[in-house]
Amino acid sequence: MAKILKKEKLAQDITRMVIDAPLIAKKAQSGQFLVLRTHAKGERFPLTIADYDRDAGTVTVIFAQVGKSTLQLGQLSEGDDILDVVGPLGVASHFDPSIKKAAVIGGGLGCAIALPQAKTLHAMGVSVDMIAGFKTKDLVILEDEMRSASDNLYISTDDGSFGAKGFVTDVLKERMDAGVKYDLVVAIGPIIMMKFVSELTRPSGIKTLVSMNPVMIDGTGMCGGCRLTVGGKTKFACIDGPDFDGHEVDFDAAMQRLAMYDGLKEREEDCNLIQLAEGEQQ
Repeated sequence: MAKILKKEKLAQDITRMVIDAPLIAKKAQSGQFLVLRTHAKGERFPLTIADYDRDAGTVTVIFAQVGKSTLQLGQLSEGDDILDVVGPLGVASHFDPSIKKAAVIGGGLGCAIALPQAKTLHAMGVSVDMIAGFKTKDLVILEDEMRSASDNLYISTDDGSFGAKGFVTDVLKERMDAGVKYDLVVAIGPIIMMKFVSELTRPSGIKTLVSMNPVMIDGTGMCGGCRLTVGGKTKFACIDGPDFDGHEVDFDAAMQRLAMYDGLKEREEDCNLIQLAEGEQQ
């Protein structure tokens, strides 16, 4: 069991939780994730590690309450225990020490996953432009944290209610057209967003990393639910990723596979990992 030490509402249906997990915190790195289970008959579901504190022995997750399991997690309070918290899982992000300038792009809830990437790069001495996109002003999260983890923060909203009106690709294109030379672009968010970012950087040959979060169940590569096609080969996001070269990912195939689960999920929210319906066994 892992105790919830802090629970905070960041925006409508978006929650941040700090969890007591010293063994996980000791090993956690940016890019990795946890698999949680709230109760004995609950499903296993993954959440990316949004932050960790080795000294305090805590890990932080940020999630949208959109599916049955995340709703159940959101109903827990400070002081309550989460039955199972397993991790850290996945391959930690590794960045070339020669990188001088990077753009870290987050879409919606994907900003919670992009933030630790930006922090890691910034701590390496990399000049970081962080670009964060949201649907509307009311859904903007982590503004102060993103500003602290970057040299420049650019926020856009689809409706123009906060920051620039438009999409993260519009901001990235403006920066590139202005002559900014990026050694690396990291894009984390909805699959369609990551696809368009990758296509934007492809002609310039800018190394582009994306975080693929398809359906995951066991988180250890045994179920095969998170398989992807990367560079013409089958990869598993839970053990080979979640970071992949955006210029090699078959995004269309990934979107087609996700569409197969439309009848089994309650809805999909930005970069929140898909929650499979638990069905009659619950």
